[in-house]
Amino acid sequence: MDLTRFRPGRPNTALVVIDIQERLAAAMDPARFESVLANTERLLVGFDILDCPVYFTEQYPQGLGPTVARLTPHAQTAAPAAKLAFSCCGDLPLAAWLQDRGRSHVILCGIETHVCVLQTALDLLQEGFFVHVVRDATLSRCPENHEAGLALLADAGAVVTTTEIVLFQLQARAGDATFKAISKLVR
Repeated sequence: MDLTRFRPGRPNTALVVIDIQERLAAAMDPARFESVLANTERLLVGFDILDCPVYFTEQYPQGLGPTVARLTPHAQTAAPAAKLAFSCCGDLPLAAWLQDRGRSHVILCGIETHVCVLQTALDLLQEGFFVHVVRDATLSRCPENHEAGLALLADAGAVVTTTEIVLFQLQARAGDATFKAISKLVR
């Protein structure tokens, strides 16, 4: 059995943060959103520690506002990529950005699970990428839509995972310079 799709590694993995924007955040359950925000921040700090690239997107920023301010210090680029298509592959050169960096595994987090995260994942799977969707760093306004989106993603071939699993898969071993920092993030 080939388990390649289940094994992201530092040299082949990127994080895509999808549409965690002010006005979308306001439509979410506050307690669930705070948890997703905290896990997204953990992923961002972990990806920085592990020196893995990150790509931010914003859905129609003129109407939905900017990325939540708490996340912007972690952006590796000057500005998130703006889009109108729900899929990050619709208006944006996401697949080319990943290929240019030699990334075959894509970790997805953001909102909403059943719309932009789902459509992005399906497009990336179609393009031959290994897609991991972080269950505890994705959200929809309605819990049923979140769960239905995750089920569709798993059926389509995406790996449904968690923040801690992703960070420890990328860390891969104890004893190196990054291990302590990654361990602190999940406590």
